[in-house]
Amino acid sequence: MWVTRDGYIRHELLPHDRYDEARGQRHSAYQGRYRVTGNHIDYWDDTGFTADGEFRDDVLYHAGMILYRER
Repeated sequence: MWVTRDGYIRHELLPHDRYDEARGQRHSAYQGRYRVTGNHIDYWDDTGFTADGEFRDDVLYHAGMILYRER
């Protein structure tokens, strides 16, 4: 699970290259597929939206957000 510092946005990278993003109290706000290549991640939302991100030092930089690995 990857979360913003305030916990508002939560990305769960699921098996079979699927993801589920929650925002605040809205569970499954966005869902889709993803692919990780090296330290790069590409997202394809089920609605057709695309985005990408980069993993650096156990931090995910994605669409202007900084997400931290939840332990």
